[in-house]
Amino acid sequence: MNQTCCNNEKTRSELLDEIRQINFYVIELSLYLDTHPDDQRAICLHNENANKLRKITDQYQSMYGPLTIEFPCNKWRWLEQPWPWEKGGSF
Repeated sequence: MNQTCCNNEKTRSELLDEIRQINFYVIELSLYLDTHPDDQRAICLHNENANKLRKITDQYQSMYGPLTIEFPCNKWRWLEQPWPWEKGGSF
């Protein structure tokens, strides 16, 4: 049973890492596009990664609850989870 718990945490951690990486990429592409609005390759990369971010965020939220207060799902499921300081780890 303990092994399953660790596997779930690893999956959760991996998803959060991927969300952070893609989010960073989308933000950087947005900043680039502020000064290069006609760069078609950057626009395609931005759109592709924004869609990827939306999908992985939806996947994470369906499994673990909302990432932020702006996207509540599963009726405030975040209230049922331990706070980061209650489980002794970090997100």
